Amino acid sequence: MENLRVDGQRLWNSLMEMAKIGATEKGGVCRLALTDLDKRSRDLFIAWCEQAGCRVSVDPIGNIFARRPGRDNSLPPVVTGSHLDSQPTGGKFDGAYGVLAGLEVLRALNDGAVETEAPVEVAVWTNEEGSRFAPAMMGSGAYAGLFPVEDIYAATDVDGKRFGDELARIGYKGEPRGEPSIGAYFEAHIEQGPILETEGRTIGIVTGAQGQRWYEITLTGMEAHAGPTPMARRRDALVGAAEIVRLVNRIGHEFQPDACATVGMMQVHPNSRNVIPGRVFLTIDFRHPDDDRLAAMDAALRREAAAIAEKTKLDLDLEQILDFQATPFDPGCVAAVRAGAERFGYSHRDIISGAGHDAVYIAKIAPAGMIFVPCEDGISHNEIENATLEDLAAGCQVLLHAVLEKAGAR
Repeated sequence: MENLRVDGQRLWNSLMEMAKIGATEKGGVCRLALTDLDKRSRDLFIAWCEQAGCRVSVDPIGNIFARRPGRDNSLPPVVTGSHLDSQPTGGKFDGAYGVLAGLEVLRALNDGAVETEAPVEVAVWTNEEGSRFAPAMMGSGAYAGLFPVEDIYAATDVDGKRFGDELARIGYKGEPRGEPSIGAYFEAHIEQGPILETEGRTIGIVTGAQGQRWYEITLTGMEAHAGPTPMARRRDALVGAAEIVRLVNRIGHEFQPDACATVGMMQVHPNSRNVIPGRVFLTIDFRHPDDDRLAAMDAALRREAAAIAEKTKLDLDLEQILDFQATPFDPGCVAAVRAGAERFGYSHRDIISGAGHDAVYIAKIAPAGMIFVPCEDGISHNEIENATLEDLAAGCQVLLHAVLEKAGAR
C-alpha cells in the first residue's frame, strides 16, 4: 500500500480518448446533457468500468454508479466522481477529469490487488453543467433529495424537448437504488481559476464552496416598427434588459471582495433588425462565499430591477431557480486530502471553490471534500482549457490516498 501509485499516463490516455467524443475544432468538447454524444461518453465509461470488474447501475435520473466491492459490502461506499456533460464550448477536463480520476483509482487498486474494507464507487452525475437543461447539478441534487424527480423530467431545453423524454431516448432512465448511502465523497477537479497556477501550487485543498443564486428574468414590452415609432412612445424590452445587464455588473463590483455577478444568456424576441424588441429573456448568476452578502446582492437586484422595469414601461417577471448557501466541506474529508498532499510532498494551499460542483449537493447528505489541480491561465468553460499530465496525476494520487483512508484497506 505504501508504494501504490496511480498511472498518470493511463489517466491522460483515458482523458484524451474521452475527449474525442464531441471534439471541437479548437481542441475542446461539446457534449450537452442527454444528447447522443453524452450517451457515447456514458457508454465508453461503462465499458471501461466493466473491464475493471465493476458492477454498474443507473438510477432514475441517469446517474451512473460503478462499484468495486469491498470486504464488507454492508458498509456505505466511499464514492468519487463528477460529470461527463459539457458546456457548448467546453474543455476536455472540466468534469471528465473527476470521473476518470475515479476510474484510475479503481484501476490502481486492481493493479495492487488491494482489498478495501468498504466498497468504492465512481459516480457520473447527470447534467452538472445546467447548459441544456436548467438548473445545474440536477443529478446530484435529485440524489440528495433536493429536486423532485418528476419536476426534473418536466424541464425543457430551448427546443422544447423534455428532460425525461431525452433521458429515456438515450437509454439512461434507470431504476431506484433505495435511500442514498455514501460513507464519504471526494471530487477531483481542475481549479477553473488562476490561484494555484499563479502561486505555483499543485494541490488545492477545497474547504468549501461559495453560495450561489440563479435567476431567470423576462421583460415584456411591445413590438413595433423601428421606423415610424417615436422614441418616447416605445416599450423596448431590450433597452430594459441592457440596463439590467449594467445593474448586474455593478452589483458584482459593489459587493467586493469575492462577489461574482454574470448575465450569461439572453434571448430577444422577435429578433428582427427593424422591429423594436417586445420581449427579452435573460439569466443571472450571483455568487458569494458570505451568505449575508449574497442575500444583500439579491435584495439589490430585486429592488433595482423593479425600478428599471417601471422606468422603461416594461412588465418584469423575475424567478429565482437556484439557491444554495455557502457550503463548508467535511473536516475529516478535508483532512484526508491534506494528508495525501503532504504525504506525497505536493505543494498545496486551502482554497474556496468559486464554482458549483456536485460535491456541494452531496455534502448535504454525506461527508464530502474536493481536490483542485491547476489549469492553464485559470481558463475553463472554454475550448482552450488545459492542464498538465503531471498535475492531473498528482491530484489523482491524492484522491487515491483519501479514498483509501476512508474506505480502509489491507
